Amino acid sequence: MKLYYFPGACSLACHIALEWTGSAYQTVRMSLASTKSPEYLAMNPNGVVPLLDDDGFLLTENAAILGYIAELNPESRLLGDGSIRARAEVMRWLAYLNSDVHSAFKPIFSPHRFIDDRSQAEALAREARAHVIAHLERIDRHLADRDWLAGQRSIADPYLFVMLRWARNKVGPMDRFENLAGFMGRMFDDDAVLAAIASEEGGAGPGPRG
Repeated sequence: MKLYYFPGACSLACHIALEWTGSAYQTVRMSLASTKSPEYLAMNPNGVVPLLDDDGFLLTENAAILGYIAELNPESRLLGDGSIRARAEVMRWLAYLNSDVHSAFKPIFSPHRFIDDRSQAEALAREARAHVIAHLERIDRHLADRDWLAGQRSIADPYLFVMLRWARNKVGPMDRFENLAGFMGRMFDDDAVLAAIASEEGGAGPGPRG
């Protein structure tokens, strides 16, 4: 398998899942420019990462790739304990992160996609940060009595981890979210997580513990 990524993108979640499952894989570091090249667009017309190439099977979309990695490695139990309800619980959180939380960051990263008047960019970002904080408050409450989103470690957790790193850099300190801070600590105590970060960024990234 070959994972196309660039540092800081949500593709890190897939990278972590590959490490967690012990899959044999290679990575291809991309840039914003290279994702728009004719060669890459032929594989992924959306011109974004991640892209997973599994022996010619080209798969896009973070949630789909995470699910595919988990399905290929059922012994990893990254889709729950094998029951229908446990799987549904993992997919519920993965869907929420993908459709709601990830989308809430988009006006912060790319305000030009939403408004033409650049003078309104900060107001838009401020509103978006408030939406992100509301999502973080909900997730923090959910983690009050559990270590992982779906009760046990799953493919939803590295996706949350990526967005918490974004939030720290784009929204502000995470200290007031005690349960999310504990979650981040568990992730940073994981050698596979650190290996994925080091592979992409050459270290644990900016700031304390990543």
